[in-house]
Amino acid sequence: MTGRRRRAGRAARKRSQKRQGGVCSVSLGHQPQYVRLMRFLHRRGFSQTLLQPALFSDTGRGLRTLQTIKPGQLLVSLPESCLLTTSTVLSSYLGPFIKSSKPHLSPLLALCVFLVCERHRGEASDWFPYIDVLPHSYTCPVYFYDDVLDVLPAALRRRALEQREAVRDLHSSNQDFFRTLRPVLRRPTEDVFTYEALRWAWCSVNTRSVFMSRPASSFLSGPDDHALAPFLDLLNHRPDLQVTAGFNQLTKRYEIRSVCGTQRYQQAFINYGSHDNQRLLLEYGFVAANNPHSVVYVETDLLCDVLRGDKSLDQKMKFLRENQFLHNLTVSSEGPSWRLMAALRLLSLPQTLYHLWRAALLGQEVDEKMEARSNQTARTVCQKLLNESLMALQKIAQLLAHCGQPIREQLEVARALRQEERWILEKCLTALKDSVRPEDETSSSEAKMGAESC
Repeated sequence: MTGRRRRAGRAARKRSQKRQGGVCSVSLGHQPQYVRLMRFLHRRGFSQTLLQPALFSDTGRGLRTLQTIKPGQLLVSLPESCLLTTSTVLSSYLGPFIKSSKPHLSPLLALCVFLVCERHRGEASDWFPYIDVLPHSYTCPVYFYDDVLDVLPAALRRRALEQREAVRDLHSSNQDFFRTLRPVLRRPTEDVFTYEALRWAWCSVNTRSVFMSRPASSFLSGPDDHALAPFLDLLNHRPDLQVTAGFNQLTKRYEIRSVCGTQRYQQAFINYGSHDNQRLLLEYGFVAANNPHSVVYVETDLLCDVLRGDKSLDQKMKFLRENQFLHNLTVSSEGPSWRLMAALRLLSLPQTLYHLWRAALLGQEVDEKMEARSNQTARTVCQKLLNESLMALQKIAQLLAHCGQPIREQLEVARALRQEERWILEKCLTALKDSVRPEDETSSSEAKMGAESC
């Protein structure tokens, strides 16, 4: 009988690997750390029969269904007692230290401090079963080596450096508070609250917490809306999925309800929001395949480079800046955004037509010649971005040929982003070429010369 059960188990695993259109999955529920996690949650009132931890060939670790989830059915219902919030922290052994801190800690920092201390305590921690299943490191840009940061798009690289500096400042500016925790630490404070430890905790909260607005605490400073949700935070993001999620004040549970349902043995997903892949990489450390929200950002410096021969460029840029038209300029696979084309129409106008600048920002076509010129400028911008992406992909390939872990994981994420960027720009260039009317083709060379000289 035991042998027959083993054969059936292998057969079931093989069947599960053929599901989801070729995506393979292997159950993780039998592994000791997940057994401990489920026991920990059960003691706190959580009962889960619909989902189990699994390893997927396309997304890595996640949760798969044990039975078909119907549309509108409750997917996960996590009791408040299972949530790790600032109330958890303030009621713990750290509470007296945090309450007496001047200035007050932010709710985010309070959660980070708790994670660092609980990780330091190891198996003595009540929260060890949860700490033990958290990633040891992350593929967020705050973890990236400089070589990886260098191959990111300019806007993302700038934001990543700002993020890294913010975490460094969080560590350096709170050294005095960290030293007050010496009585509850087994090792010197500087050995526990290292920059690397705080960075891990910060990424754990930033990438895995759910939104849960809470009343402001008199002991903390700033909005309190982060909650860590064990088990629930194993759900991966899918950009085209619809779910309803939030804390139910009546049941005192954090609930996620499926809108469309999920078939048995498939991966269950959640939607983190309508984020493009640059935002997902910056905040969560991954790139989503087939993301309908993905765009490529156009920087002001690039526009200035393309139009550097225009003597009225500074005046036009000032006009665009005053009208808040120099941010969120993007292209998608369908073509340039409305904002980008409006800006390019203005930039294509000669200074003598100053009275038409505002009309251009409203999206009005001035004349066919100027429209052809703005189209050509858009193509030039996209081609320069595409060339940059191709160069970045080439550099990534060279780095991958001579690197080890964990830089390889970081480079793979950066490559996925750049590959998507290349696809978007190629599609955008095709859309721009297709939008040119046959009668405009004869003036395309003139438009190109205008784009280069403006």
